[in-house]
Amino acid sequence: MTPAQERIEKARRKVAQAQARLEAIAARANALERKADTRRKIILGGLLLDAAGKDVRYASVLATLMQRIGREGDRRPFAGWSPPSPSDAD
Repeated sequence: MTPAQERIEKARRKVAQAQARLEAIAARANALERKADTRRKIILGGLLLDAAGKDVRYASVLATLMQRIGREGDRRPFAGWSPPSPSDAD
């Protein structure tokens, strides 16, 4: 292998390593964003459940959202569960 070919191969390895580092950084950033998104959804869900237990408007919104659940797998966790309603708070 000539010195020029060796330099080319070394540069290719460096590019491949940099690409791998970039992909790892992007994967970590995506994982952090998914975690933050999940946390936001959990917090908003908790707030909605709390509000539905205190205010008939939110209870109505929650009932409408529950009716919009389309996939059977998404409906399954709610089987036998009743959302809170303002009358439960009394």
